[in-house]
Amino acid sequence: MAEEIKEKLSRYRTAPFDSRFPNQNQTKNCWQNYLDFHRCERALGAKGSDVSPCQWYRRVYRSLCPIEWVTTWDEYREEGTFPGKI
Repeated sequence: MAEEIKEKLSRYRTAPFDSRFPNQNQTKNCWQNYLDFHRCERALGAKGSDVSPCQWYRRVYRSLCPIEWVTTWDEYREEGTFPGKI
């Protein structure tokens, strides 16, 4: 399974269509993938598992989200004031 994910990551170009977010505005898609990445890292890291499958979410949010948003959210997480549930 990990090799299948690595193969998909190697062919990755941009965020694929997600039917949960069919509109042109992809703000919610960006936010959800940011949360999913950090939730995935936390969950797999706590189990001591390989966190490489989480890289999918990272690539998606990095292609959708403005860098300023990600920087701000990272700062909020470090300060402990992040508004999302990770």
